[in-house]
Amino acid sequence: MSCYAWRPAMSLLTVNHLNVAFGDKPVVRGVSFDIKPGEKLALVGESGSGKSVTAMSLLGLVAGARVEGSALFDGADLLRLPEAALRKVRGQDISVIFQEPMTALNPIYSVGRQIAEVLRIKRRLNPREAWRLAVQGLRDTGIPDPERRAHAYPHQLSGGQRQRAMIAMALACEPRLLLADEPTTALDATLRLQILDLLSELQARNGMAVILISHDLNLVRRFADRVAVMEQGLLVEEGATAAIFDQPAHPYTRKLIASRPARNLEQARADQPALLTGRGVGVSYRVPAPGWRGWWRRKDFHAVRRADFVVHPAETLAMIGESGSGKSTLAKAVLGLLSHHGDLRIGKQSWQEAKQAGFDARKTLRRNLQVVFQDPYSSLSPRLNVEQIVGEGLAFHEPGLDRDARRKRIVDTLAEVGLTEPQFPNLLARLPHEFSGGQRQRLAIARALIIRPGLLVLDEPTSALDVTIQQQVLALLQRLQREHGLSYLLITHDMEVVRAMAHRVMVMKDGDIIEAGDAETVLRAPRHAYTRSLIAATQVGVVQGETQAETQAVAEAA
Repeated sequence: MSCYAWRPAMSLLTVNHLNVAFGDKPVVRGVSFDIKPGEKLALVGESGSGKSVTAMSLLGLVAGARVEGSALFDGADLLRLPEAALRKVRGQDISVIFQEPMTALNPIYSVGRQIAEVLRIKRRLNPREAWRLAVQGLRDTGIPDPERRAHAYPHQLSGGQRQRAMIAMALACEPRLLLADEPTTALDATLRLQILDLLSELQARNGMAVILISHDLNLVRRFADRVAVMEQGLLVEEGATAAIFDQPAHPYTRKLIASRPARNLEQARADQPALLTGRGVGVSYRVPAPGWRGWWRRKDFHAVRRADFVVHPAETLAMIGESGSGKSTLAKAVLGLLSHHGDLRIGKQSWQEAKQAGFDARKTLRRNLQVVFQDPYSSLSPRLNVEQIVGEGLAFHEPGLDRDARRKRIVDTLAEVGLTEPQFPNLLARLPHEFSGGQRQRLAIARALIIRPGLLVLDEPTSALDVTIQQQVLALLQRLQREHGLSYLLITHDMEVVRAMAHRVMVMKDGDIIEAGDAETVLRAPRHAYTRSLIAATQVGVVQGETQAETQAVAEAA
C-alpha cells in the first residue's frame, strides 16, 4: 500500500481511519484519504469492496451502519454533525450522483420540477428563476429539447436521459464536493466524455472536488488525478493515476487492470436459414409539435427508419450508437413489444402474420425470443424466490410439466449458468437480494434460457457490473452460444464488449443504420465519421494492446 503525505490545511476533505460495520460485520476497515479543492479522486474496486459505503457514510446515507473515525470538511467532522447541520451540507456543499436514477428520482414529479425544487430550497430562488436554471441544467448535460423534457416524468425518459437529469440535479447548487457513484453507467461513450468535460468545466469555475466511484477503468484513467483501490473494505493502494495504471504495486490492482473481455467465438452458421430478418423496419410515434402549437397539433417522430438486418444461428449482431439512436426501440420491435412497419420475421413468420393467426402463434414466436436486461437489480422481482423467477417461463410455455420435471429443468439451467446448490445452500428458496450483481445477472440469463429460445436480446448485459464480473458473464455467454447455437442481438456502448462478443456490427444514428459489416472490419477500419467518433470515445483511457500492467499480470498468471 502506498503512503500519502497528509496535508489537512490544504484539504477540502480529510478522512481518517474510517470504519463502517453492520452489526458485527465490518465492511470498511481503517480507510484514510484526503482530497483537495478542485481535485478528482477515483475509488475503484469490485462490487462489495466498500467503495460506495465509504463515500455514502460520509453524509450519513448508509442506513443501519455503525460508523467510526473522522471526516473533516472545512474543519467540521461530518461524522459527528447533528442531523439538522448535516442536512444543510447535503445538496449544497456536498452533492451526490446516485448510480440508479430510476430509484433516486421521484416518479410522481417531472424532472424539471425536482431540479427546481433543489434550487428553491437550497438557493432560495423564486419559482421562475429556479425553473429557468433547471432547464439550463438539462441543456448543459446534453438532453435534447430540454424545455420539453423538463416537463417529462422519469419513466418517460431513456436510461441515459434519466442519468443526465440526476447529474443536473446534483450540480444545480454548484457544490464544493461531488460524490459521483457510477455517474455514467447508463450513458454511451461520447456522452460520457461530455459529462466529464462538464464536470471539468464546473471544477474550473468554482474549484469543485470530485470523488468518483467507478468500475470503468477507461473513464477513471481519463478523469481522475488520483486513484484509491479498495478490496474487501481495505484501501490496498493509492497514488497518482498514471503511476497506478503504469506501475501498479498491489496484485489486486494488477488483476483489475488486466480484466478485459477476451474474444472466444466460433463461426456463425451463415449457411443455415436466418433466425431473424428485418427488411425496411421502421417505428414511428405521434408527439406534440414544437412550441404552443403542441397543444393542438401532433407530428410523427421516426425513431427507426427502414432498418435492414439479418441474424443467423450462433451469430451475435451488435447494435451500437448513442442514446436516442434507436437501438432499444428496434430491439423492442424485434421482441414484438412495439408496433412497426416493414417486414420483421422470426424464422419464417412475421409479427403481423402471428397477430393475425392468433394467441398460439404469438406465443410460439415469443418462446423463441427472450431478453436479458441491463440492470440485474431491477429486472428480478424482489418478492419471488429463485425457483419462481427461473421457472416462470416454464409455467407459461410448458404447463404440462409436473413439479419434479419442472424443478429438474430449473436446477439444470441454473447449473449451466454457474449457480449450484453446493455453492449456494437452499438455492431455490433464496431471494434476489441474497446474491451479488453478477450472480443476479446469471439468474436473469437462466430465466431467459429455461424455455430454450433461439435468440437472446442482450440490452447492455454487463454495463452495471464491475470489470472482473463483466469478464465472467461475457465468457458465460460465449460458452452458451457455442454449446447451444444461440444467437444474440447485443445492444451496447462498450467497444470492448463488441470486440469480445460480436460477429457483425450495426451502427445506428438518429434512427438510421449508417454502417454495418463484419465486427473486426468495422472496428479496425470504420468508413463513417460517426463510427470513428464512437470508437475514439472508448479509447480515451487505455490504449489498444497490452499495457505494462497487463503484461505483468499475464506473466504472473503463467
